[in-house]
Amino acid sequence: MKPGRSAARSPYMEWAKLCSTARYNLATSGMVSLPLAELGVKIEQLEINGPTVYGYEPLLRKIADRYAVPQESVVSAIGTSMANYLALAAVTEPGDEILMEQPAYEPLVSTARYLGLTIGYFQRPNNFAIDLADLERRTTSRTRVIVITNLHNPSGAFCPENTLRAVAELARKSGAYVLVDEVYREMLFEARPQTAFHVDPERFLITNSLTKAYGLSGLRCGWVLASPEVAERMWRINDVHGATFVHPGELLSVIAFEKLHHISARMRTLLDTNRKLLLEFLNSRDDLDYHWPEYGTIVFPRLRRGNAKQFCELLRMQFETSVVPGRFFECPAHFRIGVGAPTEMVHESLDQLGKGLDRFADMTATTGARR
Repeated sequence: MKPGRSAARSPYMEWAKLCSTARYNLATSGMVSLPLAELGVKIEQLEINGPTVYGYEPLLRKIADRYAVPQESVVSAIGTSMANYLALAAVTEPGDEILMEQPAYEPLVSTARYLGLTIGYFQRPNNFAIDLADLERRTTSRTRVIVITNLHNPSGAFCPENTLRAVAELARKSGAYVLVDEVYREMLFEARPQTAFHVDPERFLITNSLTKAYGLSGLRCGWVLASPEVAERMWRINDVHGATFVHPGELLSVIAFEKLHHISARMRTLLDTNRKLLLEFLNSRDDLDYHWPEYGTIVFPRLRRGNAKQFCELLRMQFETSVVPGRFFECPAHFRIGVGAPTEMVHESLDQLGKGLDRFADMTATTGARR
């Protein structure tokens, strides 16, 4: 028997809020928080109360212009997680079948379960690329939504446009929608950012936010790109949950969009430096298997020996270091590393991670010898 909505929870979010904090933090997937002072905001630019309508028009216009989409296709949301909820809720009914990528981001799975959806999985096996043959086998006339993250969470793998077009073709044949969470795709820091929405505006649902790439998580500025008909449904669903948005957040988000070019340049420089440190670290280890993603803050290595859950606990308890256990992505032999923090912190944290791996290798060898 499936648990009811009253039992809804997200194990990953509980862990992230209560257990991920550590002196050496490699569990965070976003870029370092941007201080308010960096936005150059004056108090007279802010107001507490704004128009009580469906979205703040200046913010919707900024989003529409940035991605070259009609404004009526933009729905604002409280972060990407709420955007994902609205997108799924708008095109499904309880009992509908959806296909989720594997490995999958746990909050997306929990959202689908909360909505009463039946979840099937398609594989991302080799370097976490989508297995189109497996997806085709699993897609039927009952499939309502195909769910993808791009960049993939937890591996950071990039899904190219030719693959997205192939997914779109499968979706058209079955009458399914395609939900693509693009929040990490922002870490390409493109001057003219691309979106899969243009592959098929009637069939694709795109979610995104300012949270991960720009260090602006506190603004909770998220959005969905959808056909006007589906967008209208999302606005009505949001009336049930939140109705109106925090107006100072909307005003600050408009200001942030105006300065994204400068914010992007700063974050790109930091990330390029940190990714070099991470690659050097991974290349120095003979106890990890990993796929190196082209972009982003995260990588999802696999321990060659030993239990990853035990390793993550050792790392936290003895080395004050946190990574994300792979069990939250249904890959218990893996763990996720994020390097969006200040470079000095990343350097120190990777050093601690190395010490933890060395200690764990010694413990594993000792245990094996006793056996």
